[in-house]
Amino acid sequence: MSTFSRRQFLLTAAGGAAGAIWLSACGGQKPTAQAPATGGADGPEVSGATLGFIALTDASPLIIAKEKGFFAKYGMPDVKVVKQTSWAGTRDNLELGSERGGIDGAHILTPMPYLLTTGSITKSQKPLPMYILARLNVNGQGLSLSNEFLAEKVTIKDPKIKAIADRKKASGKLLKAAMTFPGGTHDLWMRYWLSANGVNPVTEADLVVVPPAQMVANMQTGTMDTFCVGEPWNQRTVNQKLGYTAAQTGELWDKHPEKAFSLRADWADKHPKATKAMLMAVQEAQMWCDDPANLDEMCEIVAKDRYIKAAVADIRPRLAGEVDYGDGRVVQNSPYRMLFWASNASFPYRSHDLWFLTEDIRWGYLPQDTDTKALIDKVNRADLWKEAAKAIGQEQAIPASDSRGKETFFDGVVFDPEDPKAYLAGLTFKTLK
Repeated sequence: MSTFSRRQFLLTAAGGAAGAIWLSACGGQKPTAQAPATGGADGPEVSGATLGFIALTDASPLIIAKEKGFFAKYGMPDVKVVKQTSWAGTRDNLELGSERGGIDGAHILTPMPYLLTTGSITKSQKPLPMYILARLNVNGQGLSLSNEFLAEKVTIKDPKIKAIADRKKASGKLLKAAMTFPGGTHDLWMRYWLSANGVNPVTEADLVVVPPAQMVANMQTGTMDTFCVGEPWNQRTVNQKLGYTAAQTGELWDKHPEKAFSLRADWADKHPKATKAMLMAVQEAQMWCDDPANLDEMCEIVAKDRYIKAAVADIRPRLAGEVDYGDGRVVQNSPYRMLFWASNASFPYRSHDLWFLTEDIRWGYLPQDTDTKALIDKVNRADLWKEAAKAIGQEQAIPASDSRGKETFFDGVVFDPEDPKAYLAGLTFKTLK
C-alpha cells in the first residue's frame, strides 16, 4: 500500500490501607486538595464539558473520574463522558465542538492532537489547535494474529512473521494488517513491529483501518491476518479462540506512551480554571485506577454497556497482569501491564511526543520539514499538568525533566530525543514526504 493521499487518508479514517501503601511506593499519596466551589473567583468558569472516549480499557481514567465523582469534587459535576464509534468519529466531533453537537476534548491516540493541530486530518483541511494535558496510560495494547497462523506461534522478534508475509505475497495477496487510525499509535506500533521483523509495511502488507470494537468481528469473518489494538479486544480474541496475541506492545517498547487526555485549545483557553479542575480530577482518577484494591470495582464499572460493553472476563486479566497469549504461553504478573499513574505514566513527556512526530514523518503523515519543537511547544501542556499535580498534593510526582531520555526498542534501536534525525536516518523502511 502506498502512502495515503489526503483524500485517501480522510476516506479511510471515516469508517484501602494496602492501596495507600501501594500508592506511596509508586511515588504518590492520596490527593489532599479540597474541592473548589463551582463558580465564583476560585471555582471553574463552567460546571461541565463534553469529553469523548473509545471503548478501550485505557479510557478508564475519564470513566472513573465521572463515575467516582472526581469531576464533581473539583467543581465540574456536569462533565459528560460520551462514547465515540471510532477515532474518525472522535476527530469529527472534536472539529464540531460541543457547541455544534460535538465534543470539547477526548481520550485520544497521542498523535491525533498533533495531526489535528496541523490540519492534516481535519475534514475542513484547517488546523484545529489542541492541547495534550496528560498521558492517560502506558503499555496495554496488543499485536494479534488469526488462528491461520497459530502453528507459527509468532512472537515479538520472530523470522516467522517475514515468512508469513512472503507466503501471502506469493499467493497474490498481501498480509492484511488492521490498525485503528492512520498515523495513530496502533498504526505506528504495527508498522514498527513489521519493519523490525523485515517486513516492509508499505509494499509487503496491506494496512487497513478498523475501529477498535470491530476488530474481533473482523477477525471472526477472516477479513484480516493481524491487528494492533488496545484492550480488551486482544483478550476477547483469545477468549473466543479466534486468534492469539503475538506480543504485548510493552514488549515492543517498555512503558511506551499510549493515549492522551486532550482538549480543544480554544475551549481550554476560554476556561482555564475548568481545564485545571478536570485535569486534577483525571489525575486523581488515574491514581485510583492504579490501586490494586480498586481493580475489581473498576472492571465492573467500565464493563457496562454505556462504556466498553464487554464481559469482565475480557477486561480484568490483562489489567491484572495475567496474560494468556492464546498460543500456550501464560504469564502472571506481566511487567508490561497497563499503568495509569505509576512510573510517571500520566506525565506528558515532550520526548515521547517527539517520537510520535518523528514516526509520522517517517511514514509520510507529516512533511520532513515539520518544525517539531514549535509544534510540541504549541500542543504539549506539561506546564498545566504540573500545576494540577501541585494542586492535589502530588508535587513529588513531577519528573525532574520533560524528557524521559533515550528509549530502547525490542530490536535494539535507540531513539535519542536530542537527535531524532539520526534515528530517522538509521531506519531501513520509511516513506518520507
